[in-house]
Amino acid sequence: MIVSVSRRTDIPAFYADWFFNRLREGFACVRNPMNAAQVRRVELSPDDVGCFVFWSKNPAPMIDRLALLDDYTYYFQFTVNGYGADIEPRVPPVDEVTATFARLSDLIGPRRVVWRYDPVLFAGPIDAGYHRRRFEAIAKRLCGRTERCMISFVDIYGKMRRRFDAIQGRGPSADETLSLAADFARIASVYGMRVYTCAEKADLESVGVGHGCCVDGRLIGELSGGAPMVKRASGQRPECGCVQSVDIGRYDTCVHNCLYCYANFGHERVMCNYMEHDPLSPFM
Repeated sequence: MIVSVSRRTDIPAFYADWFFNRLREGFACVRNPMNAAQVRRVELSPDDVGCFVFWSKNPAPMIDRLALLDDYTYYFQFTVNGYGADIEPRVPPVDEVTATFARLSDLIGPRRVVWRYDPVLFAGPIDAGYHRRRFEAIAKRLCGRTERCMISFVDIYGKMRRRFDAIQGRGPSADETLSLAADFARIASVYGMRVYTCAEKADLESVGVGHGCCVDGRLIGELSGGAPMVKRASGQRPECGCVQSVDIGRYDTCVHNCLYCYANFGHERVMCNYMEHDPLSPFM
């Protein structure tokens, strides 16, 4: 079983204590987001977990406790965008985040830390030129600390429409997507990385960007020394190439409060859930 930690929130940044308490107890309980009365118990012993996939913008609270994961296969999807406080209000400054990335990679190796530059969005001064400059600046800092970069282009869901309208945000056009993807691939190659897309309809192979997946059965097989996992995830978008996993996170709990977030309904609800969180509970 692959355990996602988590697409729904940033557990490494805000709920690391809870996660390690769950690891010690050997299980977590998860409510179905569509039916709170439906509860699943997820076993977390090394015999039950084939791999942990961590998703974070700031896994610093976990780094000093990585030895507790020695009996597990795991890797990190680590988002570094550097958009700043107007768009990512509670994400640490990019210099701090890239330093954390470097430290994590030095501890566990570049194969186990995947750089995410996503979602790519346009808003005010954030245009194609901005992205080319920002992407190269981050790639330069992460050179030698990762082998791959995952990119995606923003999808504007209903719950985030008001936030996006407030900053006059939009996604890139098809031509802008192709041009940016080509530049990202070229820049990444200079710094020893390969670029892949996350759940994108566009075929960007012609400009050097492969179709990728975040819960990557091939990578998990390589890290664990076993065969690649091939069972596709259900319930994801058709373009998603991820293999099956169980997510132990909870929506409306990520305190980063990014304007493009699809996992939060509103900041007040998030803060209420965060303040009521019990790190000793089996539920997040």
